[in-house]
Formats: sequence, structure tokens, C-alpha cells
Amino acid sequence: MIFVTVGAQMPFDRLIAAIDNWALAHPEVEIFAQIGHADYRPRNMPYAGFLPPDEFRSRVHAADFLVSHAGTGSIFAALTHGKPILIVPRRAALRETRNDHQVATAERFKGRSGILVAMDEVELIAQLDLLRITPCPKPISPWASPELLDAVRAFVFSD
Repeated sequence: MIFVTVGAQMPFDRLIAAIDNWALAHPEVEIFAQIGHADYRPRNMPYAGFLPPDEFRSRVHAADFLVSHAGTGSIFAALTHGKPILIVPRRAALRETRNDHQVATAERFKGRSGILVAMDEVELIAQLDLLRITPCPKPISPWASPELLDAVRAFVFSD
């Protein structure tokens, strides 16, 4: 099952429409989408605007793969559960976000184990087919390491 999420802040109709079109051509693939405040309504996959936190975690846990905007919350949800994720950054020029911070996030995570990046809809379609053969990443801890916490404390409390 593919779980698609766009986060909670802004719509991402370009991503949802592309996945919906792909779903039409791949009826054998189970897909569920969390679409947020979208204008576009999928016709080829079940969806919800928003999910309560427990249901979101349950969907992540049950998914084989995630497809998401390049939001760190969604990326870390996938990595914490050891799920491959395909991220598509929102674009400021398309008025999907206020700036291109998601492009920078996608560039930073590109090449990391279990993470695929698609910069546009053409790459998205090509990467969707690769999701099936992308190995599951080793789950990361949901907590910061003691070393990181020590480094932050040293920085904050230094003179």
C-alpha cells in the first residue's frame, strides 16, 4: 500500500493529481492519500483531508511506501517506521509554498538510503516504479541521540 501525504499546512494539488492519474493506470496498487486543503479531489484512490495523529501513524505503519511533499515531519515519519519514501518538493514559482525550502530539503535528502526524490511530475512517475524495488531503510530513533543533545546543550550554555 502507498500512503500519500501532503502535510497539514498547504494544499499540493499537483502531487495529488499526478498520483491520481498514476493510480488510474495502476488499479492493482492500493493507495490512500491525505490531501489537506486541496481543490483537486482524487477520482482513482480513497482519500481524506486530514487524519488524526493516531490514524496517520497507523497509515504510515501499514504502508509499504510513502509519497510526500518534502516536509521534514513526513520524511522523519517514514524513516522512524523504516519505510521507503518518495518526496516531491513544493515549488514557490507554482505558488505551492512561500519559498523553495522544500527544494533544499529534497536536495539534502537525495541519495539517502530509502529516500527517492522527484523534482517534477515526470520524475515522480518514473520514481513510483522504483519504489517497489527500493529497500526499506533501517528505522531511525524517534529521539535525539545523547551526543546531539550534549552538543546542543554545550552550544546553548556556552559563554
